[in-house]
Amino acid sequence: QKFQSGVITVGEFFTLLQVHIPIQKPRQSHLPANYTASTPPTAEDLLYSQYMYRPTLRIYEEDCQVLSQMIDELKPYASVQNQLLVNVNRSLWEVMRTCSDEELKSFGAELNKMKSSFTKESKILAHNGKVTLYSKLLQSTQEQWEKLQTRITQMDEILTEAESCLAALEGVWCIFFFFFLLELENLRAQEEELQRFLFLNQCGLLSQEHLKQLFSLCRELSDLETEKEQVLAEINQLQKKEKGCEELLNTYNNFNEWEISEWSDQQAVFTFLYDSVEFTVVFGSQIDGDFFGGIPCRKIVSMSFESLLDEEEAPLSSRLVQRLIFQFIESKGCWQERCPTLHYLPQVLHDISLVVSRCKVLGEEIEFLEKWGGKFNLLKTDINNTEVKLLFSSSTAFAKFTLTLSLSANYPSASLPFTAQTKIGNIGEEEISAVLSKVPTGYHYLRRMVSSIHQNLLQGPR
Repeated sequence: QKFQSGVITVGEFFTLLQVHIPIQKPRQSHLPANYTASTPPTAEDLLYSQYMYRPTLRIYEEDCQVLSQMIDELKPYASVQNQLLVNVNRSLWEVMRTCSDEELKSFGAELNKMKSSFTKESKILAHNGKVTLYSKLLQSTQEQWEKLQTRITQMDEILTEAESCLAALEGVWCIFFFFFLLELENLRAQEEELQRFLFLNQCGLLSQEHLKQLFSLCRELSDLETEKEQVLAEINQLQKKEKGCEELLNTYNNFNEWEISEWSDQQAVFTFLYDSVEFTVVFGSQIDGDFFGGIPCRKIVSMSFESLLDEEEAPLSSRLVQRLIFQFIESKGCWQERCPTLHYLPQVLHDISLVVSRCKVLGEEIEFLEKWGGKFNLLKTDINNTEVKLLFSSSTAFAKFTLTLSLSANYPSASLPFTAQTKIGNIGEEEISAVLSKVPTGYHYLRRMVSSIHQNLLQGPR
């Protein structure tokens, strides 16, 4: 009756045709009860917040704003279900009220097919939206990872500079202290001379010449006192700078690549690079009257290195990193001669950590090129011993060539020797050398070399 009289709503009309269109209500998210933690955040929490949580939250907020805008645009269409069909589509109502039950049932079946098609299409749109969201999250993660690597490199540079400043300050302070002692001895000698003149004056034995010498000594004594105050002020200033450098060293002392796995009176065992390199130090007898870090200092009898990497299961990049690290270790000869006592051990650990850190970054660069090399027209990355072979190919530049780089433990502080083999086109060693000569050494040297070849040689015909 409502349908025939024209007072049926759009929603009731769909129900009559057995077409059900559920509209989900928005769900409100609530923060957990323990969200506001009373404990202060640690340094690790701050790093997670800066490089992971905040960038991820920003992307989710942008996606949420887009979805909210879409919901606001669709809300007016949802309210149509409560309006009269005759007001929404009068021509449809006039046609449908004359239809039989079979025709209405057939029309409802067609509407259900259309609803099913629209439902699938909406799921595809939602899936594409998730793909876009996850792509943004992946890109953000890569960017934050690169920022963190850049910050670590900057911290290494600051640490090296602070150590240089501290060594320079110690040398200058020793020089000032030495001159201060000399001036102090001169002051004492002149004070004794002045006392002698005063004694002679009291005895009436001073001549006019002696009085002139006395006045001259007084002036020199006054000048030396002034100079003494200036030297003391400079020493205090240098001591403040030294204290600041020591605080800076303590702040960045955690940027080490080694971990202690064992320490006893007989030996100490350190591990590097995710426990893949083991460094064992065997202790000897104690040195009388000498201490190291609050414990009796000991002689070092032997030092040995061992690779714990599974050569069969490890990727090629990890094997290359191991070879370069042990290449550096073997190039230094007898480590026990470089480190006869415990006092020299921190410097040895620092030297090894620097090489391990640089080689680890190199391994990450190679893994990046193996995964994303296609962006730079890099078809294949192969490793043989300490050589990396890169196969470039570009249909745009009509070129295909192989670049073989020879790596060493001093990467990335020196230019890499290379050879090139042309397979297709006119790009050879001369063209590649002209491009690579403009790439400065330093952080991510290999990636920047590949990027420079891609930008300067493979973007167009030559």
